[in-house]
Amino acid sequence: MGKKIQKYFRIYWPFAANQIKTNFAYKGRFYLYMVRKFLGMFIYYYLWMAIYAGAASDTLGGFSRGEMILYVFMSYTISDLIMMGISSEIGYDVIEGNVAMNLIKPINYRTNLMFNAFGVMVYRLVMPSLFIWAALEAYKVIGLGQSISSPLRILYFLLSLFLSFLVYAFFDYCFGMLAFVTTYIFGMNIIKNAVLNFLSGRLIPMTFFPAAVQTVFEFLPFTAMTYVPVMIYLGKYSETEVIMQLGKQAFWAVALCLFGNFLWQKVQKRIVILGG
Repeated sequence: MGKKIQKYFRIYWPFAANQIKTNFAYKGRFYLYMVRKFLGMFIYYYLWMAIYAGAASDTLGGFSRGEMILYVFMSYTISDLIMMGISSEIGYDVIEGNVAMNLIKPINYRTNLMFNAFGVMVYRLVMPSLFIWAALEAYKVIGLGQSISSPLRILYFLLSLFLSFLVYAFFDYCFGMLAFVTTYIFGMNIIKNAVLNFLSGRLIPMTFFPAAVQTVFEFLPFTAMTYVPVMIYLGKYSETEVIMQLGKQAFWAVALCLFGNFLWQKVQKRIVILGG
């Protein structure tokens, strides 16, 4: 079993490594990405600070002002880490006719997409997410007077982050299958991203919603993308709740993976290949 896993990674890891090298090679893309990232984070930051400034209490939705600062920066950073453009890549392959070429290669099309996305995630983890997390840890200790995150919480957080990546990647793959039906999914991708920003907790923590709405969201995969790892990092879950949330993330990762297999079997019947 171990040899099979090693062989599997030896085949597909170069695709991830290529994405890492590509992102580091193009400096213009790197600087634009950094500007977009920090601009977006600080827009959310000033929006929430304005909300707290006009509130009668310093605690809203179970979050103090300091905790909300941590939530804003962490939710934006995690969302940027896991939300890759797998569906956009599928849509591009459909439009350009690259699907046929991918099917004749001795590799699995979805696995190739997953490792490409994983490579981008590793790049974004290094630049600049690690530095942001280090700054947030310093803010927790110096600004809020809290203790630094324990090794166990960090371990839970990293595991949750990886599961979040899998949940979103498999979900986006399933969404990308629409490209074989509609051919052009650029507009639908914009709508999808806007809805996910809302449902995943990137814009508003789930605790701000009514209890009935929170219960519904608990049964959906969207909170498993951003909200759960942020709440683990902030220590809002007990250890039992952490285990339950990790189980929910693992369940949705497996369920969406199987659903993606089902959709792929269906859409292959719609593929039309022209040529001699």
